[in-house]
Amino acid sequence: MRILDLLLSTLLGSCLAACSSHDPVARSTSPDGAIDAIVVESNSGATTSFSYDVCLAPHGASCTAASSLVQLYGATRSDQAYGVNVRWANASLIKVEYLEAQRVKVLHPTTAILDRTVTVALQPGIIDPSAPPGGMLYNLQGRPQDAP
Repeated sequence: MRILDLLLSTLLGSCLAACSSHDPVARSTSPDGAIDAIVVESNSGATTSFSYDVCLAPHGASCTAASSLVQLYGATRSDQAYGVNVRWANASLIKVEYLEAQRVKVLHPTTAILDRTVTVALQPGIIDPSAPPGGMLYNLQGRPQDAP
């Protein structure tokens, strides 16, 4: 029985690592069109909340978790909507807006990209009344009642 328990624990642990998703769910382009701020949503399953990474990339390119500026766990945009909104204040300042988050980690408050320095500012307490309920990827893919 102990061998079976060990095997199941190993399989479950492997699935938690392999079964999580990391999906770009929002992209905001700088005022000059050169840089994209990208929100990546991670989902590790029903027993965890969503995680959000914010990273920068040249316009149209993708980014990785390794290039994340900010990580937010359990971030919400309203009482029913998970996620964060990213807005450019100017060509060198992005604002990450959210209502609240369980954990926030600023990895790089400033970063150099395309011959400029971009600063990230957190803006907690911002309600987005237009954000649909649920996770950001779920809403991008279409809600079940929206299917033909």
